[in-house]
Amino acid sequence: MGPNWIHGTQHNPILDVARQTGSSLHSWKEGLNIVDEKGSLLSRSQAKAASDRIWSIINDAFKYSNDFSSSIPPSESLLDYVASRIQEDSASPRGDRTELEGQEAALTEQQLLWVAQLWGPFIGDAVQRQSLKFFWLEECIEGENLFISSTYKSVLNRVAELPLKVAELQLNKKVIQIECVVNGRDGAWTLVETQNGETQYFDEVVITAPLGWLKRNEHAFTPGLSPEMSHAIASISYGHLEKVYVTFPQAFWQRSSEDAVPGSTSGEDHEDYEFDDFTHWMRPTYAPDQNPNSWTQDCVNLAAINGECAQPTLLFYLYGPCSAHITSLLSSHDQRQHHDLLDAFFLPYYSRLPNYCQDSSECSPIGILATRWSTDELAGFGSYSNFQVGLTNADKEIEAMRYGMPERRFWFAGEHTAPFVAIGTTTGAYWSGEGVAQRIIEAYGGTRTDPETFRAATGKGEPRMVEREH
Repeated sequence: MGPNWIHGTQHNPILDVARQTGSSLHSWKEGLNIVDEKGSLLSRSQAKAASDRIWSIINDAFKYSNDFSSSIPPSESLLDYVASRIQEDSASPRGDRTELEGQEAALTEQQLLWVAQLWGPFIGDAVQRQSLKFFWLEECIEGENLFISSTYKSVLNRVAELPLKVAELQLNKKVIQIECVVNGRDGAWTLVETQNGETQYFDEVVITAPLGWLKRNEHAFTPGLSPEMSHAIASISYGHLEKVYVTFPQAFWQRSSEDAVPGSTSGEDHEDYEFDDFTHWMRPTYAPDQNPNSWTQDCVNLAAINGECAQPTLLFYLYGPCSAHITSLLSSHDQRQHHDLLDAFFLPYYSRLPNYCQDSSECSPIGILATRWSTDELAGFGSYSNFQVGLTNADKEIEAMRYGMPERRFWFAGEHTAPFVAIGTTTGAYWSGEGVAQRIIEAYGGTRTDPETFRAATGKGEPRMVEREH
């Protein structure tokens, strides 16, 4: 239910651990299925043209943000940039377009903007909330993004081996107060109080709480956080990604026309349609009861995974108001009702896929599992950090959180303090922990044992800019 991805393959320590533990990794194809606002599946050529165009604009936006960040207004969003580029392209003479661009032109400007909403699952919020000024901070490590189809279980177990062996772990103890105590004779130490009334003293404290938790619990620190730290925590936004796994008896959407379920939608519109790994439902207007706001939907086809990890499951990524609606819906109903509630919500979307038949049990979900991070205090009531419109010094805010408050023995680690090329990722969280550990070692007179790791972990040096894989 946690992270699914390893972002980037070049010098990525999490990828190294995944390979060492024999974790199953999957490389997705780049194709995209698109269902239009009326519920019709676009032709492969139309979908490819639209997808390629939007990703080309998004990749151009990365470079534009990197080159002109200082002059871009804080209020300008990624959607603003996409819209301006689409308008420019529409004004170009039709004779200059290739056949593929002609297929793209069959979609209206508004439809292409709806397709651009596919960026939402990457940040956990709508594309119109993505800052263009700091879009460059969404860049990731070089190389493709891999799906860890066997889950992070083996990776977590390997990373936990040493702490479990040599450290004293105190689980199920909720911290409510962290205080820096100064003694003129003995220096300073840190007092940590837990909800059960226990008080313990430490030389140093590394705080790995999510950014969302920090936003709501500044009162837990005594003395209060510095103005710089407090401002940084308040400034960087926190996404609201949720995931829903919808599992069927069979992956009916992948059947050939010869093997289609009798009575299914495998007629002329879907005949011999080669189903791609990703699907985008652009602003659906055909589910007014369940989705009156026409939130776009996006899913990954887990049946396309190679090997034994393949499963007849559609993994939906929700964000923004849609994820808030689903978590609220589940929180307000008994758990025994969750399956029916979720099935009713997602039926309008999976029923638009090839070979669907409403009378077939193969096309009815046998299991639906949803996250509810937006209601989880220990997840920070959200998912991970992102960069929304209005920010003026996002890079400086990240650096402030990364530096922490060592003078008070408060050190901070987590994806929100990662090197710029790994913010919002598991790799970033890993690197941030290594960086803090190295700094504490140095504070006690130690030396860096691995300079390359230290530079990567602390974000020193110039990160390489790359196009984001999709």
